[in-house]
Amino acid sequence: MRAKPLPLLGITAYSGTGKTTLLKQVIPLLRQQQIRVGLIKHTHHDMDVDKPGKDSYELRKAGAEQTLVANQQRWALMTETPDLMKIDLNYLASRFDPDSLDLILVEGFKDEPINKIALYRNTLNHRLNDLLDQHVIAVASDEQLETILPQLNINQPEQVADFIVEWLNMER
Repeated sequence: MRAKPLPLLGITAYSGTGKTTLLKQVIPLLRQQQIRVGLIKHTHHDMDVDKPGKDSYELRKAGAEQTLVANQQRWALMTETPDLMKIDLNYLASRFDPDSLDLILVEGFKDEPINKIALYRNTLNHRLNDLLDQHVIAVASDEQLETILPQLNINQPEQVADFIVEWLNMER
């Protein structure tokens, strides 16, 4: 039984910075280093992973509070949360199987008190300091910045992955 909860590492940035693009490159690099990665992605958009007309969709819309869809390759659990006031990141993380993962990357959730790598591009005309809080452990950017935090090149996913591996080894 795992003594500690799975480490959470946030990837935070302004919209359009390339969070998903970077993660799509970093996750395979982490997998190459035998790190099993889970992901929690926050979205501000209406989200439905099921399709209208499918049995699971119709049964969920009929009032099932939770619907689990499964086949030999994967399963997905959909839980209705209409009365939820605020998404609880720790609760969501607790839904993962700690025996099959080493790390949960969190895209979004920028106000959560978890360690984070901030992604920054000056061309988006935002202020870097607005991204930073006491939980930011590094900044990945496409330019040199004035900060005491470790700086990573956002265009070198290998560098970001190596930083995550070092951080994870210290967390263990």
